Amino acid sequence: MASPIILSVCPGDGQAALQSAIDRLPGDGTPAVIRLAPGVYREKIVLARSHTTIEGTSAESTRIVWGDGAREILEDGMKRGTFRTATLRTDGAHITLRRLTIQNDAAPREQAGQAIALYADGDHFLAEDCVLRSFQDTLFTAPLPPREIEKNGFIGPKQFAPRVPQRHTYRRCRIEGDVDFIFGGAAAWFEACDIVAVDGRGDLSQPFAAFCTAPSTPEGQAFGYVFKDCRFFGGGCPAGSVYLGRPWREWAKTVLLDCELGNHIAPSGFDDWGKTHAHGTVFFAEYGSRGPGAAGERAAFVRALTAAEASSITYEDFLASMPE
Repeated sequence: MASPIILSVCPGDGQAALQSAIDRLPGDGTPAVIRLAPGVYREKIVLARSHTTIEGTSAESTRIVWGDGAREILEDGMKRGTFRTATLRTDGAHITLRRLTIQNDAAPREQAGQAIALYADGDHFLAEDCVLRSFQDTLFTAPLPPREIEKNGFIGPKQFAPRVPQRHTYRRCRIEGDVDFIFGGAAAWFEACDIVAVDGRGDLSQPFAAFCTAPSTPEGQAFGYVFKDCRFFGGGCPAGSVYLGRPWREWAKTVLLDCELGNHIAPSGFDDWGKTHAHGTVFFAEYGSRGPGAAGERAAFVRALTAAEASSITYEDFLASMPE
């Protein structure tokens, strides 16, 4: 493969500096690396190019921020909808993000609605040492489910696109949110990440509940979400108020391996979203959970893995689970 194109970008390069740099790259598949100088890039970004890396100096110093919310009414009279809110949307294979904060700062949640920070679409997606920050629907791991439940529920750039299976890897990332803040159909491996539940409400008079994951794993897909050696924190959330996940679709899969759970995690661990018919199809499972959030009596549909079962879930098998 050819030597990568290297571009350097800084906030002082003008409005839409990062998007302009992306748009200058050739469309021939040549690998490219975009290096961001420290600062705040207030831009709505689309990276529709494979074999491309965006890297900052550190997540603390290099931030990409936008503020679109799903409930905003657009000029045509329609709501923006979840899948047109992303601060950064990727659309290509072998895309890597490193040492960045990607934030959607639309708030409060009850006014903004869903507000995606990162819409990750593409096989072999990799995020390392990144911070993903929003409230509801922080990280969408494409593809979409096959069918929408609500009319125009999927309105957005990939509404009618084929649903392509894909693998994502997240290492040493911090992912913050409240409602369904990691959701979608990708096979996604999270290793040494901090999964942080926060309270995005403006009105604090109502009871608080949050859900870390809402997978829509396609039927027959070997992997959904795997969290390996991760820490689940509650940023000021009440004890027992946060669930590890709930099924966006009936074949949802979320597995925790050797994770640390704070006391914000509900004793039942997972919620069924009222889908009692899915108790026999979801795969919500844990092995080696520790901390105060691991002490509760789990819901009957949650699996406690044996040591042998847990050891059989490997990153190598995750990568090999789909054809190249």
